[in-house]
Amino acid sequence: MEDEVDIINVAGFREDGRLPHELRKISCKLGVFSEPDGSAFIEQGLTKVLVAVYGPHQPKIKSKSQHDVAVINCQYSTAVFSSCDRKRRPRGDRKSTEMSLHLRQALSAVIRTDLYPRSQIDIYFEVLGDFGGNFSACINGATLALIDAGIPLQEYLCACTASIVQNNTTLVDVSRMEENIGGPVLTVACFPESGKIVFMDMSQRFHIDYLKQVLEVAIEGCKSVKKILDEVVRLHIAEVGSMSGWGKDAAAQMETQT
Repeated sequence: MEDEVDIINVAGFREDGRLPHELRKISCKLGVFSEPDGSAFIEQGLTKVLVAVYGPHQPKIKSKSQHDVAVINCQYSTAVFSSCDRKRRPRGDRKSTEMSLHLRQALSAVIRTDLYPRSQIDIYFEVLGDFGGNFSACINGATLALIDAGIPLQEYLCACTASIVQNNTTLVDVSRMEENIGGPVLTVACFPESGKIVFMDMSQRFHIDYLKQVLEVAIEGCKSVKKILDEVVRLHIAEVGSMSGWGKDAAAQMETQT
């Protein structure tokens, strides 16, 4: 318990100055590369992720194609300079492989794969800053990159982490330091509008009495993230469309649909 005391001080603030239910500062941008079909950069606190989307395109290995849906391929890697600990293998290790599988599982639930039979969509993730909530940042960045690529989605897919520390205080958007010295961390990816959960992972077991409380905090975090991403998408549409004159009309159409 002595370590946990440092997570929230006597004034009720966390180590980085946030309140318990306050997200880290999120900055993001669409269309950061010209080569991929879609790309995005997202920064959540000190966690930084680049996402690139290629496709839909014909699979290089025809035997892996499916006749009724598109195949989703995800590749997760971290830069050797992404954290204080030097990494010998930025990709291909057990953690990267597991993260790639989890990302594929979550994104397969949001992409309209039925619209692209016998095709493949490649999504590449490069973590430039490894400071907690990597999976959440990857999911949020992938949503933006897929929108930039023009790939239809069920709806926004957003992810967030939550935890519980001393005095049963719940935290949202957990940083790396809080992960290391705090309690178990719950990672949730969901559709904020419908509330459907498509992925959930726990770093440790939660007591059943606290799980619902922490889950609600994570979902509320996803809803807050969705508002930020939606605003960025609208600004991007207005900026890109201003050259052709349709940007304001497209943004207004999005407003009426929501």
